[in-house]
Amino acid sequence: MDLYEIAKPGSPENKLVLMSARDNVAVTRTFLGAGERLRVGDTEFTTLDDIPAGHKVAIAPIAAGEKVLRYGEAIGLASVAIPAGAHVHTRNISYEELSPAYEYPPEPLPFPTPPSSVPSFLGYARPDGRAGTRNYIAVMAASNCSAHVASLVARSYEGESLPDNVDGVVAFPHGDGCGEVIGPDTDMLERIINGVLDHPNVSGALIIGLGCEVNQLGAYMDGPMARGGRLTGLSMQTSRGTPGTVEAARRASKHLIERAAAERRVELPASKLCLGLNCGGSDSFSGITANPALGACADILARFGATVVLAETPEVFGAEHLLARRARSREVAEKFLGLVQAYKAYLAQFGGTFNDNPSPGNKEGGLSTILEKSLGAAAKGGTGTLMDAYQYAERVGTPGLVFMSTPGYDPVSLTGLAAGGVNLIGFTTGRGSAIGFPTVPVLKISSNTRIWRAMRDNIDLNAGRIADGEISIEAAGREIFERLLETASGSQTASERWGHDEFVPWRIGPFT
Repeated sequence: MDLYEIAKPGSPENKLVLMSARDNVAVTRTFLGAGERLRVGDTEFTTLDDIPAGHKVAIAPIAAGEKVLRYGEAIGLASVAIPAGAHVHTRNISYEELSPAYEYPPEPLPFPTPPSSVPSFLGYARPDGRAGTRNYIAVMAASNCSAHVASLVARSYEGESLPDNVDGVVAFPHGDGCGEVIGPDTDMLERIINGVLDHPNVSGALIIGLGCEVNQLGAYMDGPMARGGRLTGLSMQTSRGTPGTVEAARRASKHLIERAAAERRVELPASKLCLGLNCGGSDSFSGITANPALGACADILARFGATVVLAETPEVFGAEHLLARRARSREVAEKFLGLVQAYKAYLAQFGGTFNDNPSPGNKEGGLSTILEKSLGAAAKGGTGTLMDAYQYAERVGTPGLVFMSTPGYDPVSLTGLAAGGVNLIGFTTGRGSAIGFPTVPVLKISSNTRIWRAMRDNIDLNAGRIADGEISIEAAGREIFERLLETASGSQTASERWGHDEFVPWRIGPFT
């Protein structure tokens, strides 16, 4: 992405954002009425339509069938001839899957050496070397049959005073665990549950089943958490049903809470942070402000030896050639591209394509195709080397920028990131999002000032100030980094204050 500058207020240039000198469209900073005079470089033209803020205007004639370029890359083809000054959107741009040429590094790059001195935060040092930014007791349902009981256990602690070092007792109800094909689907559910329970932000946990479901408790009772006395399994069929299981769960929780209360925050290096990257309710400003700002923060973290996890496979499609070019090795690039192709095949089973991803809200916010959305979304990963690629909910262990294959559906994506071990999540939004996760703080960053004002209680930082000309991308990235250190040390995010606790495992197969 080329750098751009905000021109002086009121000038014709100030009304547009041009992301690359190659582009034949620009993005409007504010609403433009038909007949307004605009200028890009030495070229002047007049708007032919009313154009909402964040939407595209043709800055030069685009012939039918010609590529429409934003970020210096194709975001679609002109479905009709588009004159300069015309509103460019779904009415005159069509999606066509492109076949970019892939470039690979000539030889593997070494892992970078982090600096000897890095910033620190106050977190929980875990025996396996990871760091917790929170200290929760988790109550996991093994299946839909025990979901309500898991919720009752957590709710029974509402209004009770817990020790200062215990952030809460939180439930993980869900609708899976039975009536599903044994194989990849059940394997994935086990991976998700193991990752959520054996997590650096979880001090101790309970897992509750009915007793006869497909997802049996035994799958979890020989792992490191159970061996360390940090996980207890309960069956409703042997615990006197709903009331008896709640009572048994509270008895079992007593020693878990006591253990968590004895744990203390200590000073830890920022290299212990593992940040998940996600966006939801994106708009056209997302790729101009919030995503590049989060990317600047990601670069800071990677330089310090922390891990940054880019996710949402449908939202890198169209930018995958750019990420493959930045891979540490050809092996990493091919692993990443294999995940993209596997997801494409997965969609094809249901007659879908990647272009089904842009939602009505995305389009209302100015995004026309998945290619355009992806080019902006990939900016969350910054500019660093892609060090590794992971399956959904796979334990992440590589420092630097890595990729995890997740759906673009935010609750499922956040669940996969959390199961992979991220201890913080940075979440950008242009249309507004209130989502959170039970045990991982989610820091919200708005892409425009309008949504910041409209949903002030749900958003933590406003990157819309970049488009307003008040702050640079680099300064906004540093601000996000500093806020993440505060969050890792215990400062609550907006989603935590409101109790958002969405948990949705990825169900990939049919019910049986």
